[in-house]
Amino acid sequence: MYGLKQALRQWNAKLSEALVHLGFMQSQHDHSLFLKGTGKYTVIILVYVDDMLLTGPDLTLINEVKAQLQQTFKMKDLGELKYFLGIEFARSHQGMHQRKYTLELISELGLGVAKPAATPIEANVKLTNKKYDENIGVLEGTTDEILTDPSKYQRLLKKLLYLTITRPDIAYSVQTLSQFMQKPKRSHMEAAQRVVRYVKGHPGQGILLSSRKMNTITTYCDADWAACPLTRKSDIRVAVELSVNILTDSKTTIQIAANP
Repeated sequence: MYGLKQALRQWNAKLSEALVHLGFMQSQHDHSLFLKGTGKYTVIILVYVDDMLLTGPDLTLINEVKAQLQQTFKMKDLGELKYFLGIEFARSHQGMHQRKYTLELISELGLGVAKPAATPIEANVKLTNKKYDENIGVLEGTTDEILTDPSKYQRLLKKLLYLTITRPDIAYSVQTLSQFMQKPKRSHMEAAQRVVRYVKGHPGQGILLSSRKMNTITTYCDADWAACPLTRKSDIRVAVELSVNILTDSKTTIQIAANP
């Protein structure tokens, strides 16, 4: 029954048991993912509460699985995937994007009439934390006020982090701003709002999941030496593509070894 605290767990257990009974294997890395078969006979199911996505190279097998599930559960087939968890899917050259999610975020922040930004983060901007201000910023005269309500900044960054699923062009800026979640300052909020103004320029931009055979791996790497003004750690950025699809996009920092 809906409303009971154990209802979700019981439903998930019942659904998982039914899928395993149909020959699906539950992923150990993501328990909401179920797989059956191999190669061109593969069927994949992704579960979110009581919603399910079915995909695979063979439509006949997909229809067979749907028929089997409908014998066990009362289900409604909504057809081809169009919108799921804030992500829009367009079967065209546009690929998938989060346009609706982006427009809702712009409206929520009251930036509907704001001028779009040309870049997600201002060139040569210096974002610092409270510790830097207390030790170095006072001497430089570059301190600014701590936000009285950090939850607004934290909520905005969480929304932007989710947006990076289909907008890798803002990933670096958002990950940089996420370093200041504990005690954000006014300058951090302004920088976060600039990211929103940037995506406002092209809210429908997304990524393409190509149907072409993918057999080329391309890796991009860049580094910013001693980028952190407080720790002097260097930033390293790596992006790996399989043909035109981004497989991984990560940012890390490393400690610079001192000269002996």
